[in-house]
This record gives sequence, structure tokens and C-alpha cells, in this order.
Amino acid sequence: MSELSISEKLHKMWKLQQVDSQLDEIKILKGELPMEVADLEDELAGLDTRIKRLKAAVKEADQEVVRIQTFSKDTDANLKRYQKQIEEVKNNREYEALQREIDNAKLDIELAGKKVKEAKGVLDQKKEALTIAEARYSTRLKDLETKKVELNGIIEKTDKEEAALKAQSDQARHGIEERLLKAYDRTRTTYRNGLAVVTVDRDSCGGCFNRIPPQVKLEVCLHKKIIACEHCGRILVDNSIVNPSTVEA
Repeated sequence: MSELSISEKLHKMWKLQQVDSQLDEIKILKGELPMEVADLEDELAGLDTRIKRLKAAVKEADQEVVRIQTFSKDTDANLKRYQKQIEEVKNNREYEALQREIDNAKLDIELAGKKVKEAKGVLDQKKEALTIAEARYSTRLKDLETKKVELNGIIEKTDKEEAALKAQSDQARHGIEERLLKAYDRTRTTYRNGLAVVTVDRDSCGGCFNRIPPQVKLEVCLHKKIIACEHCGRILVDNSIVNPSTVEA
């Protein structure tokens, strides 16, 4: 296969730019949706982990409340038993021993009451945090479902077109040397609009709109070499490259 002329290379790169610009339009149509969907999925995964931990914490706090209440109930039963026994003691030694048990039981019951109150406070905090996390999970799940429906709708509309354009883009790259393609791709990523090949319009660069000197414009029209804008680095083409039919025989 013979090497392409400068005119042919420029025309192929112009066609490549047009196809890639159409692909860019599809990406713009999708907007930030793919990233938003991914972010929501990550957030939901984090919330799911938090909810599981909070559920475990609620269960643990609830068990602590039950444990203290059971201890208090058992201690109260012992207190009642000691109080009944003290009425039947026969000497001071037994009386004093039972009185100590009664006093200790009363202290334990009082302390258990405080601990139950504290444990219930912790339990309420964990339940509130769990309720908030579950509510946020529900809200973000609805957001994710909405975003997915929106994204899938766009994908369904553009999937075939995007696949066809990608094939055209790959085809358009054939015959263009690697160094030009690397420069093209690098320039496309440099600018938000993705333009790497532009026309000279009204003596100005179609990318950065800076004025093109007459001598440079003449060189662009001669197609002796590939000319890049000295200001933005985009490849410059003239109307005969954009519309080959206008070139005189």
C-alpha cells in the first residue's frame, strides 16, 4: 500500500475528528450519569455496611439492658429473701450479716437502675442512628434506580450509533502514522471540546480563534506539510480538505 499524500492524511484526520466529535456528543448526552451511578453504588455499599454494624450494636445494647434488668430483678428477689430471713434471726451475728447483705443488695439495685438508664440511652442512640442510616439508604436507592433508568434509556437510544461510530473511528485511523495519531489523541485530551483538527475560518484558528498569519494560511492551503496552530497546537485544514469536491481538477 502506497503512502498517503499530505492531502489524504489531512482528509482522513478531518474525517476522524468528525466521527470522534459525534462520539463526544454521545458522552455529553450521558453526562455525569455513569459517574453518578458508580458513586451511588459505592455510597449504598458503605451504608449497607454501616447498617449491618448498627444492627449488631443495637442488638448488643439491647442485650446489655436485658442483662442489667435481669441482674436487678434477681438482686431484688434476694433482697426480699434477706428481709424475710432477718425477721427470723436468733442472734446479733446473723442479724448483722443479713443486714450487710440487704444494704449491698439495695446498693446493687440502685446502681443497676443507673446502668439501665445509661444502657437505654445508648440503645436509643444506636436505634436513632440506624433509623437515619436506613432512611438514607432508602432515599439513595431510589436515586440510584432513577439514575439507572435514565442512563439505560440513553444507552438504549445511542448504543447502536455509538458502536457504529467507534467502528468508523477505528477505520478512519487506518493509514495514519502512529506519531500523528498520538499527537491527535494528546491534543484531544488537552481541550474540553476534544477538537484536535480544525479549519482556518476567517483567517483564524477554528479552535482557539487566534489569527493565522497569511504565510501560515498559504502553507495550510498548499498541503505540503501538516501545519499546527502556533497558539493551541491543533492541526489546521482548509476548505478543500473539508470538502474535497471543491478542489479543482
